[in-house]
Amino acid sequence: MKYNFLGNTGLVVSELCFGTMTFGGKGYWEAIGKIQQQGVNDLVKMAVGSGINFIDTANVYSYGESEKLLGQSIKDLAINRHDLVIATKVRGRMSEGLNNVGLSRYHIFQSVDESLQRLQMDHIDMLYVHGVDPKTPVEEIVRSLNDIVLTGKVRYIAVCNWPAWMVMKAIGIAKQHGWNQFAGMQYYYSLAGRDIEREILPLALDQNLAVMPWSPLAGGFLSGKYTRNNEKAGDSRRDSFDFPPVNKEKAYDIIDVLAEIGKQHNVSVAEIALAWVRQQKGITSTIIGAKNTDQLQANIKSTEVQLTEDDLKKIDEVSALRKEYPGWMVERQSADREIKS
Repeated sequence: MKYNFLGNTGLVVSELCFGTMTFGGKGYWEAIGKIQQQGVNDLVKMAVGSGINFIDTANVYSYGESEKLLGQSIKDLAINRHDLVIATKVRGRMSEGLNNVGLSRYHIFQSVDESLQRLQMDHIDMLYVHGVDPKTPVEEIVRSLNDIVLTGKVRYIAVCNWPAWMVMKAIGIAKQHGWNQFAGMQYYYSLAGRDIEREILPLALDQNLAVMPWSPLAGGFLSGKYTRNNEKAGDSRRDSFDFPPVNKEKAYDIIDVLAEIGKQHNVSVAEIALAWVRQQKGITSTIIGAKNTDQLQANIKSTEVQLTEDDLKKIDEVSALRKEYPGWMVERQSADREIKS
């Protein structure tokens, strides 16, 4: 396992982050996973034993059950809390209460206290805002995040699923007031969904923000179980839970190339897909999840795969984004600023 610095924080995290969305299985999350305490303990033990020190959860995963199971697992396994970097999130609806949703100061402070109780911890290492709240001004959100850090209950703040302009607005407000700034970004990124290459990744590189991709296998579509001749895996959430959305015809073309490269490396399609994300510029820690230890072990094994320049070229040719305006104009006009040798 290799390790990377997390943005400007000086904090060191593993190149893989263990995601806990499969823990619990309540409500909406039932289709994703139903792992209970013993299974959770087995997975956490394997993840930490492999060198992973970064664990990602969210208050909304199974309406708090994921946090509870994770916190109890760390206790059961007698893992030193200070050897781990624990991330959770705030934004999603946690009950029918009118104010138990969003990014108001009220909900942020309430959610942090409740997450700490479920996790059985006295601080959260990284708190993500889990999405946009169109009813709370960005300045109010940033002020509340700064204040929650000052309580000592949260050490770093980060962002998920915001458009680039909103992230940059929040950074600007924080700089203007001398408040705590976002340290990282968690966004969907896979070979079947390279959208963040347009605006999000350039922003992250410019501001030295850590990037933690979620769903690097496109919700299992790039697991190797799906091909044009096999549209149903029979044992995957993708069969009935089509998320995140993908262009399936293009994805099948990508899978064909991954399968070919996988044969050359003697590894699976999934391992090639994970290795590609890990090797992209600006990526700090790729979030992997699993329903069982076999899946987790295979995902961890992907860190042993090093794609060649030829591999990367073949993959890029089949998966690259279509150029859009103003990107293609920026590229065109930038050409006259190159010094010819």
